[in-house]
Amino acid sequence: MLLTPLLQAAQSPDAGVRTQAEQQLTQLQQTQPAELLVALSCELCNGAKPLDARRLAGLILKNTLDAKEESRKAALVAQWVSADAGMKKQVKANLLATLGTQGDAGHTAALVIAKVAAIELPRKEWPELIAALLSNISAQPSTKELRQSTLETLGYTCEELGNLEEDYLSQLEVNSILTAVVQGMRKEEPELDVRHAATVALQNALTFAHNNFGNDGERNYIMQITCEGTLSESARIRQASWECLACIASGYYDKLPAYMTEIFTLTQRTVQGDEEEVVLQALEFWCTVAEEELDRDGDASAEPDSVNHNFIKAALPHLVSLLLEQLTKQEEGQETDDGVWNVSMASGTCLALCASVAEDAIVPLVMPYVTANIQKADGTDSWRAREAATFAFGSILEGPSVETLGQLVQSGLGFLLTALKQDPNAHVKDTTAWTIGRIFEFVHGEDSAAPLLGPGNLPQVVEALLLAIRDAPHIAEKVCYAISQLASGFYEQRGTSAMSPYFKDVVQALLETASRPADAAEQTRLQTQAFEAINEVVRASAADTTPMIVQLIPLVVGKLGETLHMGSGGGEAAERQSEIQGLLCGMTQVIVQKLSDSEGAKAGVLQYADNIMEALMAVFACRKSSVHEEAMLAVGAMTYACGRQFSKYMERFYPVLQTGLAHHQEWQVCQVTVGVLGDICRAIEDGIYPYCNAIMQTLLTNLQSSEVHRNIKPQILSAFGDIALAIGDRYEKYLQHVISMLQSAMQLSVQQQQQEDAADYNNLLRHGILEAWAGMFNGMSKEKAEAYLKPYAPALLDFVEAIYADKAGEDSGVWKASAALLGDVASTLSAVGVLFQHKAYVQPFLQQLAQDSPTADTANWASQMIQKALRS
Repeated sequence: MLLTPLLQAAQSPDAGVRTQAEQQLTQLQQTQPAELLVALSCELCNGAKPLDARRLAGLILKNTLDAKEESRKAALVAQWVSADAGMKKQVKANLLATLGTQGDAGHTAALVIAKVAAIELPRKEWPELIAALLSNISAQPSTKELRQSTLETLGYTCEELGNLEEDYLSQLEVNSILTAVVQGMRKEEPELDVRHAATVALQNALTFAHNNFGNDGERNYIMQITCEGTLSESARIRQASWECLACIASGYYDKLPAYMTEIFTLTQRTVQGDEEEVVLQALEFWCTVAEEELDRDGDASAEPDSVNHNFIKAALPHLVSLLLEQLTKQEEGQETDDGVWNVSMASGTCLALCASVAEDAIVPLVMPYVTANIQKADGTDSWRAREAATFAFGSILEGPSVETLGQLVQSGLGFLLTALKQDPNAHVKDTTAWTIGRIFEFVHGEDSAAPLLGPGNLPQVVEALLLAIRDAPHIAEKVCYAISQLASGFYEQRGTSAMSPYFKDVVQALLETASRPADAAEQTRLQTQAFEAINEVVRASAADTTPMIVQLIPLVVGKLGETLHMGSGGGEAAERQSEIQGLLCGMTQVIVQKLSDSEGAKAGVLQYADNIMEALMAVFACRKSSVHEEAMLAVGAMTYACGRQFSKYMERFYPVLQTGLAHHQEWQVCQVTVGVLGDICRAIEDGIYPYCNAIMQTLLTNLQSSEVHRNIKPQILSAFGDIALAIGDRYEKYLQHVISMLQSAMQLSVQQQQQEDAADYNNLLRHGILEAWAGMFNGMSKEKAEAYLKPYAPALLDFVEAIYADKAGEDSGVWKASAALLGDVASTLSAVGVLFQHKAYVQPFLQQLAQDSPTADTANWASQMIQKALRS
């Protein structure tokens, strides 16, 4: 098979030549897959072949073993597993032979070997791989290329195996890998590329190093070599060494006390004088430590021996001083770049994390810097000091108590509002708007003992924000965020709100902002922020703004109409159309939900219900094969507002509903559609019956398909309950299939009980199962329940017992639903007292629930029903 010309043609600048070559390669993959794999591996390991051909050969090999999409990946793995053993042996031999060759073919081979290892090592195949790689490193004589690409292979293999649920490396293999890797990291290693490859490999191997980090001698040596790496003459090695230290801080926090003094000294040296990429990683280390300590402080379920060493609090004065020094290292124009990440940004982020950990203790360390710099006006670079001081203040607002911050914010807010309007520097204004937003988010609220905002200063706040929202798009974005947080702070006010007099002007300004011209990326971000702010203003509004909220309905319906022809050009135009429609549908959903909170306001929705549904149907019509997620959510809100009146829209809406249920490839959309199906059932009740056959068929098909994302499946089970509740005894014809599915789901749930990483999903599954049974018990007549559901009562009591026994997966929502199901069984079925007599867990389970107010009513009701069943 002559591949070289074909591989080079596939990279030709001539589109015609390239397309023809790609088609030939695809044809070979379909007609001669085994021969092609061998030929590709031969091409990759042949040093005489052109490098571009070798590189592409390796890439194609990798893509025959792995894919991002889970179903595609599973198919590729199955294809490799079932392939001829002789062919696989030849391919693997060629891959290993490639490791010592010149150029970057060795790097490509390392990636492919790791993909093969991830498939074969869990199946106890290729057992000689690790030994073969280790012999490459110890071989004499050896070459730089062989050692470098072998270390890369070990690193990538550890990375791939680390993503699997079980450990497939023996402790002996882990010890040997770590020895080889740390040996390659030593400062005595003359080849910097080898040192760098070894340092990156350590980062990937740390997942398996728990036993080694438990040994003082081994841990000390690993830490010594890693810390030495931060002083290497190579910036790449210094950066990779700090990346290792950050991984160690995350994975082995408990083992850090002996090393933190030295690490802080290294931090000071790095941050004050190294290249930006290295400094960023040193700061990332401290961010990781802070996050770890936050988790340990906030995690009530942490292991009993989980200790918080309070490294951040211990280092706070020195660390804060170091971080503040870096805040003036801004880049010119960075405020307009949403994706910028530099030393100044990283230092502010780290400072914010330190504030969350240290709380009030950080305030006296930061405020002198803020006071000294926030008004600086001397020199052309004085803006750096003002921006840094404002950034520092904004960064410490989450963590310290409102009492500690209150007076500072009260005295500083007026100054910030003036800076927002008058500072000559756009970057300072940008950070000021962000800081004001942070103040409103963390210090402003109705539950505060001394409210930050009132009649005395709210007019000035709103005036400044509505003036600044007309500023440059990047500043307007932050102002939208500030308005959103300002509104949400008045959320608890009912009849009227301090924000009510400004509702119309604020929403008008936000709508104008959403329509502002800007470059594509800026416009998208600004529109998103503006609509999010409108939504928050509406959510937090008081009852006296209801007429103005109703007036927004024809406006948003009109704007949806304006989008209908935007996507006619396809490509980017269609994508932009979908984005704007999403924002407008989101606004529609929020308005409808807000007005549906009271019966009086609901009339405003019903007045425009036909117009809203017409607009949403037009949005759905913009797509042929899929469904618009936000439009579907808006329909869900409409079901609540319309109730049984929603029936009149079902004939037109049903095909859209069916498309959303069947189109599981976009799993979030499918999941949302299943949720809306439940909303419809609750709204129109038995009005859903004419559509049930096709709906149930689709739901059952989805449940049985391995290609459907598993997160959809618990919600489908809940939907079974919603349908049963809606159509009552007519559900009888679906029972056999539904109960069969529920039995399988219950069996899976019990099997997953001891799997810690599956606990969250298992609770979703349990919730779906319990809701399905509840829907059948409460939807069907007692006669039908007696006939069809009674045989499963023992299994249901066993299932609840298994849930109660699984203390590691305890979930109050699942427990409440379990208690409700026990009550349903006892109150609906006859002669079940004997079943409860033999279940000793029932009484302590319900007694425990009765002590917790959110579950007490359900538990007490269930107890009463069970007592009644026991007496009958």
